[in-house]
Order: sequence, then C-alpha cells, then structure tokens
Amino acid sequence: MIIEKLLPLALAFIMLILGLGLTIGDFARVFLQPRAIVIGLVSQVLMLPIFALGISTLFPLSSEMAVGLILLSACPGGASAGLITKLAGGETALSISLTAITSVLAVFSVPLIVNFALQHHTGMIVTTVLPVLDIVRGVFIITTVPVALGMLLRHFKPQWVARIDALANRMVTGLLILIVIATFVSQRQALFDHLPSIGPATLALCVLTMAAGYLLAAMMRIGRPGRIAIAVESGLQNAALAIFLAVSVLQMPALAVPGVVYALLMNVCALLFIGLMRRASVRIL
Repeated sequence: MIIEKLLPLALAFIMLILGLGLTIGDFARVFLQPRAIVIGLVSQVLMLPIFALGISTLFPLSSEMAVGLILLSACPGGASAGLITKLAGGETALSISLTAITSVLAVFSVPLIVNFALQHHTGMIVTTVLPVLDIVRGVFIITTVPVALGMLLRHFKPQWVARIDALANRMVTGLLILIVIATFVSQRQALFDHLPSIGPATLALCVLTMAAGYLLAAMMRIGRPGRIAIAVESGLQNAALAIFLAVSVLQMPALAVPGVVYALLMNVCALLFIGLMRRASVRIL
C-alpha cells in the first residue's frame, strides 16, 4: 500500500516543491549549454551498466542476482534524484532534465542491456517489450506536471512562494526520510533475506557510480552544481521500474531482489552524499 499509493503521491509533491524554485530560464540554460547533459547521459546510460557488469562478474553473485543488478543499472534515474540534487546544492533543472531524457532512452536501451546480461550470465535470450506508454505517462504525471505547476505558482504567486519556502524545504526533507523508512518497513523481509548476499554489490555500484559521475563531470570542467546533479543521477536509479520489469514483464521475480535492496541503500547513500556536499560547501565558503 505504501509503495503503490503513497510513494507516487509523495514523489509528485516533492516535484511540485522543486518546481517552486525553478524558472523557464533554469531549463533554458541547461539546454543552451548541453555539455552537462551529454556528460550526464554518458555517465548514466553507458558508464553505469559497464560498472554493473564488472561488479556482477567480480562479486560472488548468482546468475539471477547478477542479471538483476545489470537490469537495475539499465533503468533511468529515479524521481527523487531532483530532490537529492537540490538538498545537496546541485543544479535541479539539470537533474530533472536528465531524469526525463533517460526515461525515454530506457525504452531502447533496457532491452539491449537486459538481453546482453541474460546471455552473458545465463545463456538466455528473451524479447523484452517495455510498456512504453506506462513509462512515459509515469514520468509525465510524477515529474513533469508537478514541476510545471510549481513553476506556474512561482510565476503568478511569487510572494506566497517566498513565504512558504523555508517550510516547503523542511517538508520535502521530512518526506525523503519517510520514503527511506517506508522502503525499509515495506521490504524488510526481503532485505533481511538478501542484504548479506547482494548488499555489498549494490552498495559498491551506488558509491562507485556516484563518485565516477562526479569525477567525470569535474574532469570535463562542469561547475560544482552540475557535478552534484550528474553524481546523483548516476547513483539514484528507478528501482521501482527495475522491480516491475523483473516481476511483470520478464516474469523472473528473482531478478527484482537487487532492485529491492538498492531502493534502500541508494537513499542511505543519498543522505550521506547530501551531508558530505553541505560540509564541503561550508568549507568552501
């Protein structure tokens, strides 16, 4: 009940609050200077699955866990990435843009990556048909509509938005913590059963991809807010989509386990990343 009903509403509300702090100009700057988007896409669409393949080979995982880890890496960024980016001091418009673009690209990239993983680890080949309309509709309802509504409120009611800004930021921070707690409570049995076996691999994937995304962006001379956004988008995957694809599309429930474990660990990593970036920001100032 929590995951299926309350979580999408919480994520939509979070995106609404994020929209209150954005303008059309923020997105215009992102697309007029697309280097950060290109680097973010390279980090998430190419580098992340490669890391997942390497980790699935190096760690002592069963074939199902290995394929599930690669399936997770093929999924687009999660809706909460925009919130994590904002709380960490990153470029929210870039994060939201990357989430939208990778969600569309996933329609083409996921079948290729999943078939490669299945063939590499099990020798199987399957025809994966993604629910394209469901993915696009989900991104539109949970991300695009609330952000656009928040931007409209900022445009037409700037004084009201200014008054509620501090309260809104506290509310979204509280919601993030509740999402982490809800994920643990609703999936605690699966976590207890599989955390010792798949936990180290999923944690390594999250930490490695966030660090690599940040360093790659730094090497390409992307500003600090952009580096934060790319790091978060690289590390926070749409675990719910990975679970849905494993259970409902591929009909291989065992492949969903890495997604369940990752859903908790990536949020724990995100909270630690926020603290790290805030401390670094204070030192810079």
